[in-house]
Amino acid sequence: MRSTTPRAALRRVAGALVAAGLLAAGSLALSVPARAAAPVMGFGGPAETALHPYPASGGPQRTSVALTVDNPSRDEEYGRFEGAYTVTFDLSGIAGVADAVFGTPGSAEGGTADGAEDDGTRGGAYCEITGTTGVCHGAGLAPGTNPLPELRVGAAAGSRDGDSGTIRVTGTADDAAFTPFTTRIVIGGPDLVMERAPLEQELRPGRTQPFPLAFANHGTRAADGVVLTLMYTRGIEFTERYENCVYREDDAGQGFTVRTTALCSVEGSYEAGAVYELAEPLLLRATQHAYRDTLVYRIDEAGPSVRDAGRAAPGAKGNVLALQEAPAVRSSDLDPTDNQQEADFSTANTADFVAYGDTASGLPGSTVGADIGFRNEGPAWIGDLRSGEPVATVDFTVPEGASVSAWPGTCRGVTADGQYREQQAGAPRYVCDTLTAVREDGGSALHFDLKVTEAVTGASGTVEVRGTRARDPLLPFDPDRGNNTAALVLNADEAGESGATAGGSASGSSGSGGPTDGASAPAVSASADATGTNASGSGAETGAGGRLAATGTGAAAAAGAAATALLAGGVLYLAAGRRRGY
Repeated sequence: MRSTTPRAALRRVAGALVAAGLLAAGSLALSVPARAAAPVMGFGGPAETALHPYPASGGPQRTSVALTVDNPSRDEEYGRFEGAYTVTFDLSGIAGVADAVFGTPGSAEGGTADGAEDDGTRGGAYCEITGTTGVCHGAGLAPGTNPLPELRVGAAAGSRDGDSGTIRVTGTADDAAFTPFTTRIVIGGPDLVMERAPLEQELRPGRTQPFPLAFANHGTRAADGVVLTLMYTRGIEFTERYENCVYREDDAGQGFTVRTTALCSVEGSYEAGAVYELAEPLLLRATQHAYRDTLVYRIDEAGPSVRDAGRAAPGAKGNVLALQEAPAVRSSDLDPTDNQQEADFSTANTADFVAYGDTASGLPGSTVGADIGFRNEGPAWIGDLRSGEPVATVDFTVPEGASVSAWPGTCRGVTADGQYREQQAGAPRYVCDTLTAVREDGGSALHFDLKVTEAVTGASGTVEVRGTRARDPLLPFDPDRGNNTAALVLNADEAGESGATAGGSASGSSGSGGPTDGASAPAVSASADATGTNASGSGAETGAGGRLAATGTGAAAAAGAAATALLAGGVLYLAAGRRRGY
């Protein structure tokens, strides 16, 4: 038997306690999560900004340098950086070349003032410049790109054409890191100004007209190559495609091509003070589907990225689009807002929106599906890309003896007389917006689930395609009002006295009246049980969890996409939706 002295026993107990403590400490350390790495914010902005030379009289024309800070998180709910931060602008690199102020956008109207400053507060940040250092203090950065306070820069007195310098931007924060950014400021440069082309804007389908494009260089130096951007919507086209143009088609979220963009690179030196035109005018044609269309034409100096894109995606085989100097008086006027022109065309054409309904049968307590909507039998496509508003509304009155349990996300329940209704399920009427464009052989398909509450033989609800405002229901492009209304019939009698214009199956499936391009109800199910309880979720996107509407060619994308940016590559059209009464 092993003998143990009292002192040895105490040592063993103490050692055990120490070991237990270390193990506990280790387990606690393992249970504490590692601290997340600090986010790294990145600055962004133009690589170079050109300024007008210092004028002989008056103040310099200032230009905004659009600088941003990017929060790399893409988590809209939890990715916001809440801490305080400081952004420092090192302006010593532009000393003697340019002067900078933090100012209010729109001051120095016309570019003649010296940059009236506001109180230094902008975008939640307080900014001031001391000597050659600008400092902005702010707090909170949303996920994605955040604009920094506006830095307005103008040529310094005594600077000369061709002078240049740099601005270095850095940032600090307790819980974030910042990647420095440098932008170059240069005095003088090319200033390309697009002339407005004399175009006939009231057209007929098939009408062709010349497009005599011309531009001038109102800057102080020649442009080394130019890029002509042509953007045109679905109903117009150019009769020829060129080898030195890259063509891109865009659906703008509508589910079919609504516009085409051509980027045409033309090499050469385009001198300051000269005017240039196309060697041969382009021919612009209104197609058989034209109705309301837009042409945007823009000129920019070529850059390496554009040249690389042209090499990677060459245009059509054939002629080369060429420019030549025009016999025009040279001018030294400066106006940097005239790089682009645009024209809206109205073509004498029509579209025929034809409503279609459905038939369905079910016993009281059961839930049946119905597919309703409209199709566009053309010949015109209809788009409202500028405003971003829907081109039409589908107005559905629910048949007697039924209660809607699932509906598309583009629809909202209203009262019988079209007024606001808080409870969306079981509404007596639903109004559904379309997208902002409908192609000439497209349409809109909407799926509803209805709970049969009582047996009413031949109960009929109406399906109407109309204007977006109930007080002005006419569709200006659709002269045939006789087919804008159809019926959804529930439990038709044996004699078929239903009035349904689109005969569907007894189960409520869409009949032959659906969109001719196959825009049927999407496959996303909105099944509901006999009690009307929706089985597919909360319905944040589709009413009570119902199916999405389909508009255009297979458009299962979100039908709420409204405002469309009309110009890619530097020009943005903002369409503000407005509340409409029903």
